[in-house]
Amino acid sequence: MSLLWLRVAVLLYAIAALAVLPAALYNRPRWRYVAMPAALGGVFFHFVALVETLVAAHHALPVDTHETLSFLGLLLAAAFLGLAVRYKTVAFGIFLLPVAVLVSIAPAFRPGAETISYPYLGSSGWLFLHVALLLAAYAALLVSLLASVLYLVQERGLKQKRLPSRKTWLPPLETTDSIALKALLWGLPCMTAGLLIGSVVALQTVGPAFFADPKVLLSFLLWIAYMLMIFIRKHSGLRGRRAVYLSSFAFLFVLAVWAANQLSAVHRFKAP
Repeated sequence: MSLLWLRVAVLLYAIAALAVLPAALYNRPRWRYVAMPAALGGVFFHFVALVETLVAAHHALPVDTHETLSFLGLLLAAAFLGLAVRYKTVAFGIFLLPVAVLVSIAPAFRPGAETISYPYLGSSGWLFLHVALLLAAYAALLVSLLASVLYLVQERGLKQKRLPSRKTWLPPLETTDSIALKALLWGLPCMTAGLLIGSVVALQTVGPAFFADPKVLLSFLLWIAYMLMIFIRKHSGLRGRRAVYLSSFAFLFVLAVWAANQLSAVHRFKAP
């Protein structure tokens, strides 16, 4: 049944992604009444599917890439709902909802069969929290990147003196910049706690050799880059093009950390 619920969630995400386009780009508020319930229903069914899958198969521990991607899709859809409720804008759904569909469609129609390659199953509760917190930090970084891009688009439109009606789908500049910074500030404690939990569990299971793993080293470098990015944004008032470059660099770092799974001796997923 978990696959059925996940497929329903993907379908609802797709409906919401399509409904967001006229609501945001063409200023058709009625489409919000399609997008929001569809996204909310998708999050509900996605949560049910993920809980059923993890509890039934892995005792609440996401151990393969498909399940990890599925959880990331759930976080992105939830981020869209949070931004829509808090800031009264569906503009972020133009980007977040299609990404949620893309990262969730593989687990829904081609579930993975990998197994975890390190002996952490005895600490599955802590490890689930470790994975969830790090994925939340990655989602926050993606939201910050999108907000920085939207800020740049709107700023350029204002400088070129375009008609305001063409940009009604964008939130005000101050709101967009605030979202970009708050997303980083929200993601930092998630990343910090996630790394600390993973480090404690690793010391108890693998030992100090864990910290020589390339995936672990890159993760701590990403944490340092995250800290520097927040410091630069808060103390230099960085906005516009430079903020986009900074967020893009950090997001590319995230992709490098994710790709390092293939080089890792303790984070690699393998087929049974």
